[in-house]
Amino acid sequence: MKFIPEEGKHLHEDCSTLILPAVSIGNVGQLTADLLVSSMGSEKVGYLDDPYVLPCVGNDAYGPFPQGDLALPLEAYDSPSNGLTVIQQRSPVIKGMMLEFAKNMADFIAGSGKKHIIILSSLDFGKWQKVDMSSGLQIYYLSSANSNGADENCEQLGWKKLQEYDPSQKHWKYLNDLAEGNATPEDTTSIEDELEEENYYASLPFAALFSFLKNQYVSRPNTIPLSWMSDGTITTCLDK
Repeated sequence: MKFIPEEGKHLHEDCSTLILPAVSIGNVGQLTADLLVSSMGSEKVGYLDDPYVLPCVGNDAYGPFPQGDLALPLEAYDSPSNGLTVIQQRSPVIKGMMLEFAKNMADFIAGSGKKHIIILSSLDFGKWQKVDMSSGLQIYYLSSANSNGADENCEQLGWKKLQEYDPSQKHWKYLNDLAEGNATPEDTTSIEDELEEENYYASLPFAALFSFLKNQYVSRPNTIPLSWMSDGTITTCLDK
């Protein structure tokens, strides 16, 4: 994955937090990234080139009238006043190439010096195994702060850890082994034979990004734990 800066621009060192979407049902993560970019008045500082993302092109993603500014599959926006970088992904990953894409993205982010990574995604309401609507917004998270995915800071915000996350489950363990370079061909064959219901969460794009980024960041000093968040309520509304 290669970063190509806009003429005269660069990634700001002051933007230590990076937010990126994982392609998911309802495009919730991507819509959230669009909202952040437009509401913060972020500036486009460049784009990312990766062989595993389908090519696409559009005209002026944020202006009220088209100005002929090209919108590309992977773009980076900085908001120095908020200390944020937002990566927007406008097209999906080539089928079967998500793990390679996640590795490339994790390598790029780790090399960029970002300290706090937030992945935005969504879940299919029809796939939920445990539904609790008593607390209003259905915002779930995973964090690298602890091996079980829990994070006290996220809990204080009223978010709930994704209960279905089990790092010892075969597919999650496979992702971790793959990120660490310890997966074997036998592991790959075994995973491909699993039933979809057994590995639904671990088979989603956010899971690959989370696993590869976690491997990059848990061993690095002076970094803040990365988090993954899902807003199930938004997903449900979009599904309707």
